[in-house]
Order: sequence, then C-alpha cells, then structure tokens
Amino acid sequence: MPINQPSNQIKLTNVSIVRLKKGGKRFEIACYKNKVQEWRNGVETNLDDVLQISNVFMNVSKGEVAKHGELKKAFGTTEISEIVSEILKKGEVQVGEKEREHDQSALRKEIATLVAEKCVDPSTQRPYPVGMIEKAMTEAGYSLKPNKNAKSQVSDCIKILQSDSTLPIQRARMRVRVTVPSSDGQRVREKVLEGAEKVEQDQMGEDEWEVTLLIDPSQFRVINELLQKECKGKGRIETLTFAATAS
Repeated sequence: MPINQPSNQIKLTNVSIVRLKKGGKRFEIACYKNKVQEWRNGVETNLDDVLQISNVFMNVSKGEVAKHGELKKAFGTTEISEIVSEILKKGEVQVGEKEREHDQSALRKEIATLVAEKCVDPSTQRPYPVGMIEKAMTEAGYSLKPNKNAKSQVSDCIKILQSDSTLPIQRARMRVRVTVPSSDGQRVREKVLEGAEKVEQDQMGEDEWEVTLLIDPSQFRVINELLQKECKGKGRIETLTFAATAS
C-alpha cells in the first residue's frame, strides 16, 4: 500500500540547502547545486537561476515557509530578493554525510586524473595509472580543499607527492620549438637554452635560428616573455607535444 506524503512536503532533486540562523530563528533557501558557489564567485548574478523555489523557508524539506512577520523581525524587510541575497552571502551550505563523501571522492579522483595527465615516472618517462596516483595521495596524507576546484589544487598535490610519498614522480616535459630571426638568435640563444632540460635539435640558418627543446611547463611562459621582449614579436615558441615523452 503506497504511503501518502504530506501535501506540503517538497521533494527536490539536485538541491543545495543554504541555512542562516538569525534572530534566534533558522531560515533556509533551496538552491541548485553548484549555483551557490557560482553566485558567491560572481559568475552567476541571476537569483532565479540560483533558486529552485523563490521563497524563504524555516525548513525546506518539510515545506515550512517562513511567515512575513518572522522575516520582518529577523531581516527588517519582507523583500524576498534582499533576504535571499543575505542568506546566500552569509549562510552555510548544508551537505549530507553521504553527499559530502561522494563529492570528496569525485574531487579526489578528478585531481588524481589531472596529476596523471601532467606527470610521469622519471625512470620510464611514462604516466602512472590514476589509481596509483590516488594511493600515493593517501600515503602522502594529501588533504582536499572542498571549496576549491580540482585544477587549482594540482600544483600543490604534485609538490606533496614529491615530498611526502614514496612514488617517484615529476612533471611531464613539454617539447617545444623556438624560432627566431638569425639576427636575434646569437643574442638570445644562451638565455633560451638556460630553460631547457634537453636540447633535441639546434640549427642556426642564414635567416633564422630554430631549436627543439624539452622543458618543464613552467619555462614556457619564461621563454615566451623573453622572445616578446628581445625579438619584438618576430620570435615564436610553439608546443609540439605535452605528455609523457619517450626516453
């Protein structure tokens, strides 16, 4: 026999509840997942795209809407958009334990995947499986930052793996080609080669100097800025490969 749900109970999916305690009362709003952070970061500005229901609740899951008198007493207004903005700005996002574990697991895997794409085993110059990176993260005691995206955590994760895990790991090298007019080549050659881990090809012609290098990705910007400054837009650096390189 089917169980009848209370008529005022709200069944929502893909929801984030933001809660703010004010004036001794608890106020909640029902938002779309991910939209809360986008609104706080300034990416999303339209409240209609953030809220699942344009109302303020005492309890979202029970469908208990806040009364006008309660809103006026706590917020000094009954203007829903003003109250919602304050709750979004100052409130806490409510996350269930299972949801938190799921989100952390997904974030950890995403970070490990990005690390695997950017790094290699120094002895073989080949990438590690994602599962091996995850094990090394656990071994190193790497702590996720739930409020930051995976991409922004990759550099810190690599540093911690290098210092605190037993997994030998280094960033994959970029293979780049630098081309500059011969008139500039003699002048910038030494500085360009300083940023290389390996010079694969070095050819000075009548018209231009061309060199193929393996570099750490961090050197790409350094060399590019050097060329812009010294060659007045006539020098260029281009990426040939960016992955595990054959030893």
